[in-house]
Amino acid sequence: MGLGRTRAVALLGLAGFPVEVEAHLTASVPGFSLVGLPDASLAESRDRVRAALASSGLRLPPRKVTVNLSPAALPKTGAAYDLAIAVALLAGAGMLRRDPACVVHLGELGLDGRLRPVRGVLPAVRAAVEAGFEDVVVPAANAPEARLVPGARVQAAESLAQVAYVYGALEEPPPSVEPVPLGVQRTARPEPGDLADVLGQAEARRALEVAAAGGHHLLLVGPPGAGKTMLASRLPGILPDLDEASAVEVTAVHSLAGTFDPGEGLLRRPPFEDPHHTATAAAVVGGGSGLPRPGAVSRAHRGVLFLDEAPEFPAAVLETLRQPLEHGEVVLHRAAGTARFPARFQLVLAANPCPCGRGGGRGDDCSCTPAQLRRYLGRLSGPLLDRVDLQVTVSPVTRAEVAAASPPEPSAVVAARVRAAREAAARRL
Repeated sequence: MGLGRTRAVALLGLAGFPVEVEAHLTASVPGFSLVGLPDASLAESRDRVRAALASSGLRLPPRKVTVNLSPAALPKTGAAYDLAIAVALLAGAGMLRRDPACVVHLGELGLDGRLRPVRGVLPAVRAAVEAGFEDVVVPAANAPEARLVPGARVQAAESLAQVAYVYGALEEPPPSVEPVPLGVQRTARPEPGDLADVLGQAEARRALEVAAAGGHHLLLVGPPGAGKTMLASRLPGILPDLDEASAVEVTAVHSLAGTFDPGEGLLRRPPFEDPHHTATAAAVVGGGSGLPRPGAVSRAHRGVLFLDEAPEFPAAVLETLRQPLEHGEVVLHRAAGTARFPARFQLVLAANPCPCGRGGGRGDDCSCTPAQLRRYLGRLSGPLLDRVDLQVTVSPVTRAEVAAASPPEPSAVVAARVRAAREAAARRL
C-alpha cells in the first residue's frame, strides 16, 4: 500500500482554493478511480495521465488506484490537475526521492508526456502563495505569467519526465522537448487611436474628457458617420494607467479568459471591449456550461465596455448590465457553484437617432414614423439610461467647421488633464 500527496488549486471565478491531491495504491484488481467532485474534462485525466506516464518511461505497478481531490465538496473543473495527479501517483508508488506534498503542480498532460499550458495560472498561483504554498511547478509556457506573482518560487517544466527527474524518479535526465506554445486564443490588443484624429466635435470631445475624469457612463446619439465609434475607441487612450492592485486584478481576469499574453507583463492600460450586437447574454456577462467563464463586462473591468448600435442588442442582454453597473461585479450562479467576477467598467453606448439613421438635426430625410422612432429608442430602458450620466448628441461635422477648427488636441494632452482631475478628486475625497 502506498499513499502520495501533492497540491493543486481550484478556481471559482477569480477565487482560488488549495486542493490536496491524494493518490492511494493498493494490491487489488487494477483500476483507476477519481473522486472529489470532478467534471467531465477532469474525469478524462485518468487516460491522459496513464498515457503520459507510459510515454515518459514511468511504469506504475499493477495496483488499484484511487485519487482523491480534497476538499471533496469543492467543484473542480478543467485539465489543470493532470500534473498534480501524475506526481501524486508517482509518490504513492514510492518512486520519488523528494516529498511533493507542499508543492503546487499546475498543467495539462499530453499523451506524449509534454506539459500543455492552462488558463488562470495567475489567480491560481496567487491563491497558492496566499495559502502559504510558495513552490509552484507550471508548464514552460505559463512560467512568465506565474512569475508575475510576488513571493512565488516558480519551476518551469516542459514535460512530465522532466518533473519526475527533478523528484528523483528517473536516473538519467530526459531529452529536451519543444515546449507547447500558449495557443492562438491569447491575442494582442490593438493600441487605441489618438484624439488628434478627430476633427471638430468639440462638444463630444469635451463629454469624453468629462467621462474619463469622473468615471461616468456615456451615451452618444447621432447619424452614421458622425464619429461615435471613433470617439468611443479613443476613450481608453485618455484614461490613467492602472495602479498595482487593479493591474493584478485585470490581468487575473484576462488570464482566466485566455486573452492575456504574459510576455507583456501585467496589464497596465485600461482594457477595451466592444462586443457585436449579436452577442448573447452569456458572452457579455459571462457564463458557459459547468462553472462560468468571465464575459465582456469582466474583461472590460477597470476599462471601457463599448456597445455600438446599442438599440440593436437584445433587451435581455442590455438589462443584464444593470446589476454590474450598480455593484461593480457579476455573480453567476450555476448548479456546480457560484462564481464572482469584477465588472467595474465605463459603459459607452452609441445609437442612431432612428432606425433609418437620418433623423438627426431637422430630420428632413428621415422616413421613420413616430411609432417606429419610439419603439427604436425604447429599446434602451429607463433603468439602464438612469445609470448613464452623460447623454450627448453627435452631429455630422461640416466642411466649414473643419476649416474653422483649430488643430485638435492629442490624447496625451487630454490624458494629462484627466489624470490631474482624478488626483484632485482623490485628495478631496
